[in-house]
Amino acid sequence: MGTTGSELGELADDRRLLGRTSTAERVADILRTRIAEGFFLPGARLSEDSIGGALGVSRNTLREAFRLLTHERLLVHQLNRGVFVRVLTVEDVEDIYRTRRLVECAVVRGLGEPPFALDGLRAAVVGGEQAAREKHWKGVSTANIHFHRELVALARSARTDELMRGVLAELRLAFHVVDDPRGLHEPYLVRNREILEVLKEGRRDDAEQLLADYLDGSRTRLVQVYAGLVPEGDAAER
Repeated sequence: MGTTGSELGELADDRRLLGRTSTAERVADILRTRIAEGFFLPGARLSEDSIGGALGVSRNTLREAFRLLTHERLLVHQLNRGVFVRVLTVEDVEDIYRTRRLVECAVVRGLGEPPFALDGLRAAVVGGEQAAREKHWKGVSTANIHFHRELVALARSARTDELMRGVLAELRLAFHVVDDPRGLHEPYLVRNREILEVLKEGRRDDAEQLLADYLDGSRTRLVQVYAGLVPEGDAAER
């Protein structure tokens, strides 16, 4: 699976994000975002020459960015073949959901006394509902990711935010394989709204239970679909 000239032209537009002091971390930020958006799909080979030329960065800088994203489990290096966007296994998806349940439910459980700072969560819910009205299903998917990031942000922990950024970026690799954002995310718009309303009422325990049921149901549904699309075994190494 390659990248077309027009797509590389679009990537070249990201040069402005690098500024004068381009670093591997900034390149990694751009590529991470592009992977999350589905610009580079799971299984795609990333060309050093094409991407380095589009972004105007050195081979060494790009290789360091690749190394960072490999550490985050978004890319995989294959000897004598190059660097590829990772294809998750079913076991990866299940482990991601175990991690989400541990972290997200713990955040809600530890919120303390209401009222809670819910502006970011409310914006994510409204954004998802607006995207659904416009039948912009990838926008619904993005809003759903924002909902869960804003939920975790209630902990006010930079470490937890960073952890969940990586976990949710990995999860989107599975979403791109299924490629059915409406089917995956539309059913959860109502549940996102429900969790928001329960938190507005200060019912932290009820919100945690709703969230646990939500994540368990989402994991079961995604795993069932994903298992039929990705071969067992070494999918992550393909």
